[in-house]
Amino acid sequence: MVGHLPTLRQLTFLSALAEHGSFSRAAEAAHVTQPTLSAGIKELETILGATLVERGARGAVLTPAGEAAVARARIVLTEAEDLVHVARAAGEPLSGPFRLGVIPTIAPFLLPKVLPSLRKDYPKLELFLREDLTHRLVDALKDRRLDAALIALPYDAPGIETTGVLEDEFLFAATPDHPLAQRDTLSPEMLADEQLLLLEDGHCLRDHALAVCSASRPDTNDARSDFAATSLHTLVQMVKSGLGATLLPKLAIDAGLADRLDLAIRPFDPPVAGREIGVAWRKGSAREHEARMLADAVREALKG
Repeated sequence: MVGHLPTLRQLTFLSALAEHGSFSRAAEAAHVTQPTLSAGIKELETILGATLVERGARGAVLTPAGEAAVARARIVLTEAEDLVHVARAAGEPLSGPFRLGVIPTIAPFLLPKVLPSLRKDYPKLELFLREDLTHRLVDALKDRRLDAALIALPYDAPGIETTGVLEDEFLFAATPDHPLAQRDTLSPEMLADEQLLLLEDGHCLRDHALAVCSASRPDTNDARSDFAATSLHTLVQMVKSGLGATLLPKLAIDAGLADRLDLAIRPFDPPVAGREIGVAWRKGSAREHEARMLADAVREALKG
């Protein structure tokens, strides 16, 4: 029979200490005084019968026992959070804090269309937004630092489940004097001689655009290696300056990305090339039902 068990407060102190590496910064993060946090760590060491932290001039350094304890403490804390989410969702889903990640090629174009209706339909929802690249959002989902994420599909991520909310086709963009701008519609094969301006590595939109290009030339890289933009807004300015052509998501064009830039925007012949926007969550998450509800809400908002 186990005697005294650690409290969630003590485990929170240990997790904060591991993250910040000093008692003062950990205490600030945990919103307690340094003596309170230090006493909590001491009590935890007594309960576990092991030294968890070495205190010295370099700050707080976890012992091997401390490292093991932190890993398990974070699991316990996450499970405790899931317990709260399950209970809350059973009574009133999509209420209280919900941590949503969004990739940069979606956030500024989709969120203005979706957030007003979310606020109206779920007034008790406290949405915390994080904009980042897909691989970082997926890592955050797996680590339970996010509840769901709006990403572009397809994206292969073991342990992550998704549901689509919008088919987002690609449009060709160039200056009006570009040879392909003289056509009403295009096919991917027409891009065979184009080296497109694309976003820098790490953006999944780059990978999806290259997949369209590779349909005509699978053994080549159709992106210019000397130019890479960090955002779609930079990308369209590069195109406007005559540096080359690109592929842009229709979602961004419809939101006004290329307005007043005097660019030729051309669609592709069916079947159209593009990406699918979807909601992703960790497999087995206690908030799966709410993630699916969020996806439904996004679909409804986009219909309007």
